[in-house]
Amino acid sequence: MRLGIERMRAGLAYRGLASAKLPPMIQIAGTNGKGSVSAMLASVLSAAGYRTGLFTSPHLHRYTERIQIDGKPLGTREAARRIGDLLEAFGKPDAPFVSFFELSTLMAVEVFRDHQCDVAVMEVGLGGREDATNALPAALTIITRIAFDHESMLGRTLSEIAYAKAGIIKPGVPLIVGSRAREALQVIRKTAREAKAPSRYIDRDFAVKPAHAGRVAFTVAGRRFGPVHLGLPGEHQRDNAACAVAALVQLRQAGFRIPDRAIAAGLQNVRWPARLERIAGKPAHLLDAAHNPDGCAALAEFLRAQPERPRVLVFGVMRDKDYPAMLASLAPEVDAVFYARPRLPRAEQPRVLRKALPGVVARSVGDALLKARRCAGPKGLVVVAGSIFLVAEARAKLLRVPTDPLIRM
Repeated sequence: MRLGIERMRAGLAYRGLASAKLPPMIQIAGTNGKGSVSAMLASVLSAAGYRTGLFTSPHLHRYTERIQIDGKPLGTREAARRIGDLLEAFGKPDAPFVSFFELSTLMAVEVFRDHQCDVAVMEVGLGGREDATNALPAALTIITRIAFDHESMLGRTLSEIAYAKAGIIKPGVPLIVGSRAREALQVIRKTAREAKAPSRYIDRDFAVKPAHAGRVAFTVAGRRFGPVHLGLPGEHQRDNAACAVAALVQLRQAGFRIPDRAIAAGLQNVRWPARLERIAGKPAHLLDAAHNPDGCAALAEFLRAQPERPRVLVFGVMRDKDYPAMLASLAPEVDAVFYARPRLPRAEQPRVLRKALPGVVARSVGDALLKARRCAGPKGLVVVAGSIFLVAEARAKLLRVPTDPLIRM
């Protein structure tokens, strides 16, 4: 993992992309929610009839999930051809060095250009200021919730983390902000003022409120939208949807034709696997890539409203995460815990996790699932959370999904 945008700029120039005509790009950063907002925006824009590219990371099962057009991953043969072309080009003596993630970003840009996408939604990989996506032009930027995560790379305070995220703010480019953290907002507002970036903030310029029958309604710039059903469950997704709607209103003002019916259809039909994803069965399974304390707090809030008991947690995480805080949030909502280690060198040992919250150490993710299902019984709920890599492995086993060799970034 190599932060910084100079290599990406060199890569763009080397591939002739620095001066190429590219689709308008929406850049999305944030600690939590940026993937969900990306998926919502792409879903709505496709519903509105726009050929829409979506770049996200990491993937769950197949590398091609990272690059999608109108909800469909890049074809395997095309991906193989493009990967071969990029590796050959950047293997030449005169080529600049670029990292795996930068090559992936370059490939996404070339795919969206060649497939003549009308718009591209680009999720930031890590941080923002020094992320590869920040070397790209943006027609609109979005910053979602800001919380503690990746402190060793982004900073130990919310102000420092916000500084990294606010790096995507560009001169004169409209900005949507979904964070409420006071420390973070001080940094974001200062950066936006200096960049003269027109800005909309949650609770000030746009908001979301519950409506009848489980639906939600939005207000943006004094206008009401909805009520609509959200395809992604969880109270936190309401804020994410509000960011998406505010962004769509901004795109309307820029000339995009996005009918209200497309907003309703896109928000209802959006799918984002492993985010409070329920898999029916006896017991049922709930998969959530809650990989930091803020994410686990949102998962715990969701669990409080679920009827199943017992609830059994399968948990594994990277050693640099604040897993005591993560487990402290989840502990009151589960009846038993089984620890498993994701297949990554930097994953924490289950026996260490057990010191934060008593539980059973499993030999593998598969073993943890087996034990958890027995513990939950036919009327219980197995909750799989922590590292996205643990959740992806569990999901592949449960749904028998083909999976590529592990890529951690």
